[in-house]
Amino acid sequence: MLAVGVSAAALTAFAGPAWSQTAGSNVIEELVVTAQKKEEALQDVPIAVSAFDQNALEKSKIDGGPNLVLAVPNVNFSKGNFTGYNFQIRGIGSKLVAGSGDAGTGIHLNNAPLIANNLFETEFYDVERVEVLRGPQGTLYGRNATGGVVNLITAKPTDVFEGNVRGEYGNYNSIKVRGMINIPLGDMFAARLAGNYLKRDGFGENLVTGNDADDRDLYGVRASLSFKPSDRFRAWGVWDHFEEDDNRSRIGKQYCTKDVGPASVGGLGFSAVPVIAQIQRGLFSQGCSPTSLYSANALGTVNSQATLGGLFGALGGFQTGDAYAGKIQTPNIRDIESTFDPIYKSKTDIYQFNAQFDVADNLTLNWLTSYTFYKLYTRQDYNRYTPSVPFNTTPNPVNAFAAVPGFASIYAGLFPGGVIRDPQNGPFNRFTTSDISSAYTENWSHEVRLQSDFDGPFNFNVGVFMLRYQATGDYYVMFNTGTGFYQLNNLLTTGNANCVGAAPCVSIDPNVDPNRSGHNYYDSYGPYDLTSYAAFGEFYWQMTDTFKWTLGLRYTVDKKDVENHGVVLGTPGVGIGGPAPGQPANLKAKFKEPTGRFGFDWKPDLDFTNDTLVYAFYSRGYKGGGLNPPFSPGIGTVPQSPTFEPEFINAYEIGTKNTLLDGTMQLNLTGFYYDYKGYQVSKIINRTSINENIDARNMGLELESIWQPIDGLRLNVALGYLDTKIKNATSIDTFNRTQGNPLLTLIKSGSASNCVVSTAHAAQALAISSGLVPGIAANPFNLLGVCTPTTAAGFGTNILGTGALAAGTNVFGGLLSEGVPVDLSGNDLPNAPKWTISLGAQYTWTFGEWDATLRGDYYRQTKTFARIYNSDADRIKGWDNVNLTLTVENRDLGVEVGGFIKNATNEKAITDFYLTDDSSGLFRNVFYTEPRTYGVSVTKRW
Repeated sequence: MLAVGVSAAALTAFAGPAWSQTAGSNVIEELVVTAQKKEEALQDVPIAVSAFDQNALEKSKIDGGPNLVLAVPNVNFSKGNFTGYNFQIRGIGSKLVAGSGDAGTGIHLNNAPLIANNLFETEFYDVERVEVLRGPQGTLYGRNATGGVVNLITAKPTDVFEGNVRGEYGNYNSIKVRGMINIPLGDMFAARLAGNYLKRDGFGENLVTGNDADDRDLYGVRASLSFKPSDRFRAWGVWDHFEEDDNRSRIGKQYCTKDVGPASVGGLGFSAVPVIAQIQRGLFSQGCSPTSLYSANALGTVNSQATLGGLFGALGGFQTGDAYAGKIQTPNIRDIESTFDPIYKSKTDIYQFNAQFDVADNLTLNWLTSYTFYKLYTRQDYNRYTPSVPFNTTPNPVNAFAAVPGFASIYAGLFPGGVIRDPQNGPFNRFTTSDISSAYTENWSHEVRLQSDFDGPFNFNVGVFMLRYQATGDYYVMFNTGTGFYQLNNLLTTGNANCVGAAPCVSIDPNVDPNRSGHNYYDSYGPYDLTSYAAFGEFYWQMTDTFKWTLGLRYTVDKKDVENHGVVLGTPGVGIGGPAPGQPANLKAKFKEPTGRFGFDWKPDLDFTNDTLVYAFYSRGYKGGGLNPPFSPGIGTVPQSPTFEPEFINAYEIGTKNTLLDGTMQLNLTGFYYDYKGYQVSKIINRTSINENIDARNMGLELESIWQPIDGLRLNVALGYLDTKIKNATSIDTFNRTQGNPLLTLIKSGSASNCVVSTAHAAQALAISSGLVPGIAANPFNLLGVCTPTTAAGFGTNILGTGALAAGTNVFGGLLSEGVPVDLSGNDLPNAPKWTISLGAQYTWTFGEWDATLRGDYYRQTKTFARIYNSDADRIKGWDNVNLTLTVENRDLGVEVGGFIKNATNEKAITDFYLTDDSSGLFRNVFYTEPRTYGVSVTKRW
C-alpha cells in the first residue's frame, strides 16, 4: 500500500524524462515531482525533498518502510510497541502513546493523508514515484506535517498496453512475487492492476512450540481506472488492498537486568521468617535495573515480584518468590520463548477518486477524496519467556486469604496441582501473561483546490480540506494470577469462582478472545473521533524572471472526542467502565491554529554552474494536542492533566540546488533551524500513558549529491548533520526514580506502581511489616500502604533536600513522592542521530544487447538515545548497513535477472526500545533491524 525509498540524489537517473541528451550519455536525467501539488522538476522545487521511482527502489533493495533510513538524510525509523512506528525527520516524529495523538510526519497516498496505515508492514510495488519532504509542510499538506511528509504516488493507467512480473527467492525460504498489467480501454478509459505477495519463514524460533517466530505471509493488490473524456477533464480511481495473516513479532527481544531488591533497607534486614522476608524484598524491587542495553546481564528476566501479576501471585499464595528466578534468556536475539506463537492479522482497504477540470485555459479545479478502512489484531506472550518456578500446589502460608477457614482446601479444590484455569491464557501451573493490541479505524478525507497557471507574475493554489477519522480498539493485558485471585475472591463472596454479573462479582470473561465483559484483565478502551477541516492557499509573485516570492497560509480546526471509559481491572461488576466520578462521558478537546510559510526562491546565472536555485523560507508547523488515557484505580500518585498540548515549530531554512559539470553532477545543500515548542513525549505510569510537553531547538545541515563522471558510473552521497537540544525542562525518570540518592528508597504501591520515600521512613515501614513494632502483627503486605497518600500534609515538601517533592503523607506518617526530577536541559531529543551517512556507487557494463549493473550502498548513523533522559540505559549504539545488488538486463527481450544481499555484514542493530511501566517491572521491548538476507530474482516485462 505505502512505499517510500532512497534519496533523489542517488536515484534521479532512473526516472525520466531526460534532463538533456546533448552533452553526453552520462548527463543526469530529470525527475518530475509534485511536492508543491503541481508538476515541477525536482531541482526547481524550493523544498528539501528526496524522490525516487520503482526501479530505483529495486536497485538499492529498499523494499519497505524500515529501509527508508538508508538513503534519506536526517531520517530515522523504528517500529513501536503497539504495532505502530516512529518515522522521524530532523528529530521530529512521534514518541507519545495516546489514541488521540497525531504523528509528526504526514503519510500520504496520492496526496491524500492516511492516519492508520501499513507503512512498516507492506512491500513496495508499482509506484510512479515517492517524495519525502523534509521540514514543516503546514500549508498544502496541513496537519501532522511538523516533521515532513512522505507521499507515495502510485502508477496510474496509461494509453499503452504493458505489463511485468517479477519473482524472487531468498534465504529463510523467502518467496516474493509482484507484477502489473496496464490495459487501454478505448480512447477514454484505461485500467491497471498490480499486486505483490510475500511469504517467508521466521527469522527466529519459538523455543517452546518449536515453530518459526517472526515469519511473513502477506499480499497487496491495487486496481486503478482512468477516465479522460476530453482535454479539459480527467479523473482516476484507485482501490488499494493489503492483508497479512502470520506470526510476525510485534516487538523484538525483551531486555532486563534483574533487580533482586536490596539486601537491607537503611541497615535494617528483612524478617527472620523466610516467606515474609521474600515478599518484603520483592516489594523493594523495581523488576529491572536501569543498566545499559549492552551490559552483560541485559538479557536477564524481570523479577516477577515487582509486577502486578507477581503481586497477585503473592496475595493469592500462588507464587513463592520470583517466577523467573535464575532464568536467563537465549542470547539469540531472534528467538523467543513463548507459550504460544504470536498472532498478527492486518487488513486495509483504501478507495480514492480524483477529478481535475480545467475551468479555463490557466485555471484547474481539483477534487480528491479518499476513504480508508483499517483492521488490526495482534496477540502475543507478554514476557516472551516462560517461568522457571511453577505455582504452588498448596498456597504459600503468607497470603491475603490466610485468615479464611479451610483456605488450603479451597485453594486445592479450585487450583488442583496449582493449575489456574484462565479463560484467556488457558490452564497453566505457571505464571502466564499475554496481551492483545487491536484497532478498527475509518478515515475519510476531501480536498478541493483551485490552481492557476497564468502567464503573468501572480499565481495561486487555494483550497479547502476536511477529514473525519474514527477509531476503536483495545489493548488487553491478561495474566492468570489476576484471574486466579479474582476467582478466589468470587468464590468467597458469591459462591461462583467464574461469575459474570453485578457486584460483588468481579466478572471473569469466559471467552478466549476477550469481549470487554471481564474485569479480570486490563483493558484500555476509548473510541476516538477526530474531525479536522482547514482552508489554505499559497500565493506566488514572480517578481523577476529569476526571483519568486511565496506566501502560504492555512487555518486548521481539530476537534477530538474520546469516550471516557475508566479501567475496570479488579472492580466489581461486568462490562466496560464509565467515567470517573465528576468526569464527563466524553472527553473533548478543540484546537484552532494558523500555519504557513513565507520566503523566496532565486535562480541566479552563475559562471560555475549550469543551473542554480537558492531558496530561503520561514515556516510554521503544528501538530494537535490530545487527551490522556484514563487512569487505573488506586494510582496513588500525583494527578496529571487530562489533556496534553499541541506541538509548534517555527522553522527557518535556507538551501541551494545546483546542476554542474554540463549536467553530470547535482549538488544540493540545506541548512535549518527549528524553534520547537511543546514536544510531546510519553511515559507509562501504573498502566497509563502520561504525555508531557517540553521545548527544544533543532538545527542541522544536509547534503545530497550525485555525480556521473563517465558513461555507466554513478556515485551518490547523502549526508545529514543534526543537533537537537532540549530547553529548560525537568521530568521524573520512572526507570530511576531515586537518581541513585541513598537518602531515598523505592517501594511498590498497592497497584504495583512505584514511589520513593526517605530511606529512614522505608526502614520504619519495614519494621512495622516485620512485626517489630509492639501491637502490630507481622504482615509484609502492610508495605503496600507506603505509596498511598492519606492526607495532603507536607504536600510539595522537598524530602531531605533530595529534590523529591512530596505528594502527601501516608498511613505511617511519612512523606511519599513520585521521585527526583531530572534536569533535561541540553539533552538530545530521542532517536535523533548526530550524523546520517549514505554512500552509493554503481557501474553498468554493456555486453552486446545485455547490460550488467553492479551497485553497492553503505549507510551509517551515529549513536542515539531512546528517551529524553539521555542516561546510559537510554543509549543506542550507532550502526551500519551494506546492501549489494547485481542485475543483468536485456531491454529488447524485457528480461532481467538479479541477485542481492541486504545487510551484508549481518548487523544486529537496535533501532529503539519501549520502556514498560512500574507494574510490568520496567523491562524494555527492543526493536532490531532485519538480519542478512540474500536471493535471486527474475523479471519479465512486456
